[in-house]
Amino acid sequence: MAESELTTIARPYARAAFSQALKEAGGLENWSRMMSLLSATVQNPDVRLALDNPRITISDEAAIVVDLMGEELNTQGQNFVHVLADYRRISLLPQIAEMFQLLKAHHEKTMNVEIVSAYELDESTSANLASALKDRLQREIKLSSTVDASLIGGVVIRAEDTVIDNSVRGKLEKLSQALN
Repeated sequence: MAESELTTIARPYARAAFSQALKEAGGLENWSRMMSLLSATVQNPDVRLALDNPRITISDEAAIVVDLMGEELNTQGQNFVHVLADYRRISLLPQIAEMFQLLKAHHEKTMNVEIVSAYELDESTSANLASALKDRLQREIKLSSTVDASLIGGVVIRAEDTVIDNSVRGKLEKLSQALN
């Protein structure tokens, strides 16, 4: 299935989990943790192999995930897994978790921003970038940075579905495409 189709199918489940999280005291943090753990669990190759077994039933799928999660899942989380299993949607947990985190970030007016730079960014540069992004996006910024020497120079900024490629490599690729 195409990524856009998976996102479309995952969206109502993410919204339902988010809605439930808002109803519970401390729900956003609890559900955020549960969703992250569920996503990691179903992406584990051994779990994936077990879930893909055509001989297991819907209830077996849910039981595998719930048993692996143990006390990490509250009652509502367990019910959520059973609903996903009933509709054969457990494999969508990574997309559901990602969408849940986006809904949570929008609700909290925060944004995770990844900076990929050709060189290590010093503290003042990181702080200046975070401040400029905060002013422009009107959100609290959670900045993470990595180094990729293949960029040659400049930076690539990823914020949700926005990518700003201001790297030398990116500019050279654009020039190459324009010349062809």
